[in-house]
Amino acid sequence: MATVNDVAPDFTLKNTKKEDVSLSDYKGKPVVLAFYPGAFTGVCDTEMCKLKDDMNEFKELETSVLGVSVDSPWANAAFAEKYDLNFELLSDIERKTIKDYDLLFEGLGGIENYTCANRGVVLIEGECLL
Repeated sequence: MATVNDVAPDFTLKNTKKEDVSLSDYKGKPVVLAFYPGAFTGVCDTEMCKLKDDMNEFKELETSVLGVSVDSPWANAAFAEKYDLNFELLSDIERKTIKDYDLLFEGLGGIENYTCANRGVVLIEGECLL
């Protein structure tokens, strides 16, 4: 699990438009990474909507928010559209980023061998990027 003063591993993931987004694109700026198990799963819906509701506060702090799950760009796009989410949702379909951040969750919903992102929020100061 990431701890204070760790250097954040960089990544490049697809957003809802299937464009590459890298953490290094935000170098020098604070970023909140909000890892969530899956779109349309009750608690995740509430969590992402709360982040949306708080976006003015993040903007005042000049902080970007990036949601990260193993869902496809298409699922994330439908999720963002349904809830009018106003921040990037990124698809870690290879599960590398959730492993790099030690947020791999196994057995969601009792499905053996299914892996997804564990719920977690990581605050990255702009100078802590690789």
